[in-house]
Amino acid sequence: MRLILSCALATGALFVTPVLAQSPLIQASNSSVGVHAPDTLTVRLTELQAWDLAEKANPALRSKRALLDAAQGERTDAGALLYNNPTLSLERARRQIPSAESPSDRQKEWGANLSQTFEIAGQGTYRRDAADAALNAIQAEIDEAQRQTRADVSQRFFKVLALQKRLEIEAQALSLFESTANAMQKRRAAGEDTRLDANVALVEAERARNQLAQVREELSSARDDLAASLQLPSSSVPEALGELAMKAMPFTLGQLLEQLPSQPRLRALSARVDTASARLKLQRASVYPDLTVGLGVAREGAMDAREKVTMLSVSLPLPLFRRNATGIGQASSDLTQAQIEQQAAVRDSAAQVRGLWVKLQSVEARVKRLQGTVLPALESNQDLAGKSQRAGEIGLLEMIVVTRQTLDARRDLLDAQSDYIITRTALEQAAGVQP
Repeated sequence: MRLILSCALATGALFVTPVLAQSPLIQASNSSVGVHAPDTLTVRLTELQAWDLAEKANPALRSKRALLDAAQGERTDAGALLYNNPTLSLERARRQIPSAESPSDRQKEWGANLSQTFEIAGQGTYRRDAADAALNAIQAEIDEAQRQTRADVSQRFFKVLALQKRLEIEAQALSLFESTANAMQKRRAAGEDTRLDANVALVEAERARNQLAQVREELSSARDDLAASLQLPSSSVPEALGELAMKAMPFTLGQLLEQLPSQPRLRALSARVDTASARLKLQRASVYPDLTVGLGVAREGAMDAREKVTMLSVSLPLPLFRRNATGIGQASSDLTQAQIEQQAAVRDSAAQVRGLWVKLQSVEARVKRLQGTVLPALESNQDLAGKSQRAGEIGLLEMIVVTRQTLDARRDLLDAQSDYIITRTALEQAAGVQP
């Protein structure tokens, strides 16, 4: 009877706050069942630290930032006073003029010409508009890549954190069921319990051992995923530090949908549409020829009859045959593709936000039910089971059922809290909420 009472008391200890799980007693229990502490005992990894590491090492984000130099260079060229550089040409000539007096008379002549090509159909304005829109698109894509990196890291971080807490539960469960099974074997050898009771306790201990091994495997895989996001070896990822606290979303569904256009991905696509539209106008304006104006001076003639020549030239290509149909067609196709992609993204983003909002509300209700109804009822059952056990009204099988329900409820609450945080992170990412 004392054994069953101690079983009940140990099961009740499962409801103690997680802080007690770090006590020397629990640490000794974890060591006895093969739960190993992380390689780095004094260093903990917070979510903000994980963000910082990922942003410095993420290849996609670094690749997007590398494109910024090209966009800024294009904007600098497009903002020049004149898109076409002036042309300077110099001429040097030696003229031999045979005559009766001087059969080898040679005259040196020279000329200089400066010409400038002007765009007469507003191509410079369209080029600057396209460069500005392309630069805005790159900046928005960098913001989106940064937000996506943070969202991915947060989801993997909290998955690791949840599995760490789950490992503590499974370690406590294994310690409890192993001690119960060992005691039952001794009581059966003494003839105080039946073989059925001893087998039930042994099965529960083996199930707890399998659960612990499975969670350890899942934690190892989750740490590998987090290490990949941080670009670190899996063995060097510190223990995740944080809480799986549920915080209410400070926005309504309507507010989230209203701010969707400010989402970085949609801003980037809108800028891509503006870029394609400006480039189409540029290609259409390129049908009109560029005007080239030149001014030149020259010195010609014999030394005794030197002539100074000033020349003004104007040239204008005639667009009779080639009308830039290729450039216009390609730009028109790019604009259509950008508009289609933007429309699809707006539609899909709204649907994604609505779906994640519904899921978040469901998960939140599940967490509240577990915290407000299920766990208090199980605590009451635990107290009643202890009283019934002391009165000799229930046996080991009933006690194991209560214990199993308690463990399952703690697992369900942990899973629900993890789902809530992961779903909320995805919703904030989809809606463009700044984390």
